[in-house]
Amino acid sequence: MGDGNVIHFTRGAGQEIGTGTVLDRFLFSSSPSNPSDSPCPRCGDQSSTDGVISSCLECFLSNGELYLFEYNVSPVFFLAKARGGTCTLARSDPSEDVLHRAKYLLQNGFGVYHIFKNNCEDFAIYCKTGLLVFTTLSVGRSGQAASILAAASAVVSSPLRFLTTGFGGLTVVGCGIYCVSRIVSDIGMRRDVIKIPVERLVARSGLDEPESAEQTLKEE
Repeated sequence: MGDGNVIHFTRGAGQEIGTGTVLDRFLFSSSPSNPSDSPCPRCGDQSSTDGVISSCLECFLSNGELYLFEYNVSPVFFLAKARGGTCTLARSDPSEDVLHRAKYLLQNGFGVYHIFKNNCEDFAIYCKTGLLVFTTLSVGRSGQAASILAAASAVVSSPLRFLTTGFGGLTVVGCGIYCVSRIVSDIGMRRDVIKIPVERLVARSGLDEPESAEQTLKEE
């Protein structure tokens, strides 16, 4: 955001990943949970804060490294990045639009955190593109979740081994299914997305009920 500040979406205590279960003890957070007895002099105590928050870059990284998420990449580049959550085919909007959305959501929120349907990556992608998935049945909206779903699809498709005669062929089939699943679920390729102004998104509560946002656009 400038001046060493970051606006991001957390599920609680500054954490941007997790399932809300005991498994979270084994997961690494990309955002800090500053103890209340030694809060950051710039951010204060954010240990009990959730939703859209503003942190200094140091607190956001929490001794981790900063990575660049890339927009408007080619399909070849997208598939070359086997790990999800690193890039998208969607094009980023001008910086002034991105900053406006982020600042508006800092004041008004981005709905309830959901690891698969409404997480920190979804927040960042919406701020950058203004795009949201409007179907309620979709799973794996973010790149990381889509990669997990694509990997599961590749495993489930193992009966397709009858299409091949050896391990090499089975590997090719599995990789092909993984790649296709990833690319069709990318927000830059999906058909079930709409571009919605942040003011309308908040006013119509489209975050919790995406299909309502779609209906609103049709009516207007």
